[in-house]
Amino acid sequence: MAEPAPPPLSPDEVQRYARHIVLPEVGGPGQQKLKAARVLVIGAGGLGAPVIAYLAAAGVGTIGIVDDDTVSLSNLQRQVIHRTASIGMAKTESAAQSVHALNENVVIVQHQTRLDDDNAQSLLAGYDLIIDGSDNFDTRYLAADTALAVKIPLVTGAVGRFDGSLTVILPEGVDTEGRPHPNFRDLFPEPPPAGLVPSCAEAGVVGALTGVIGTLQAMEAIKLITGIGEPLVGRLLLYDALGARFDVMRYRKAPAA
Repeated sequence: MAEPAPPPLSPDEVQRYARHIVLPEVGGPGQQKLKAARVLVIGAGGLGAPVIAYLAAAGVGTIGIVDDDTVSLSNLQRQVIHRTASIGMAKTESAAQSVHALNENVVIVQHQTRLDDDNAQSLLAGYDLIIDGSDNFDTRYLAADTALAVKIPLVTGAVGRFDGSLTVILPEGVDTEGRPHPNFRDLFPEPPPAGLVPSCAEAGVVGALTGVIGTLQAMEAIKLITGIGEPLVGRLLLYDALGARFDVMRYRKAPAA
């Protein structure tokens, strides 16, 4: 069965997205793909904030947000989609208000809950692409395992004190050498023992760092949706903020046991 044609762009949208449309790699067809896309963002915090903002600005038609937290004063150093007046508000609602002020063409679906074993498959199944901006290993592995199970592409990222990383997981297809694409557990087979890696609250994090990694996640999402460029499949992008250095590590699917 053929997929439905992407919705037409209104005159307002043609003007709003003019800098996209003039790009030969994107053009009108690419912008229509963005408008038709349904993207789920896990976490409306340090990584999720720039992801949500840039996807909304880019014209992604439907953005789902999964988060069960409320905005606190200490969030505002890095979670730039929220405002001082939003303190105490659910992060999903705060993010929805910011998106509406930025681009009223975007539909925000609020999932004011924590991703868990009971709801993961039903939440992810309604979307074309998952972006994981969570801040804990349980959620990160659950998102990766579930995206693989329901066969939805995943953009996943993480940050430390002064460093960050991201990669793209495609659940189907093969690379240029005919090998199946690797999954998240081929890169990180198991989460580290509890307590080994301190949280941002314990170790600290530079706010602008989350902006760098979150914006890169948004860029990977736009590439996947529009079909341009070379996504970070089988490649882990590493960023050292203090050294102002990017490195790329390649990884492959682990051999069958």
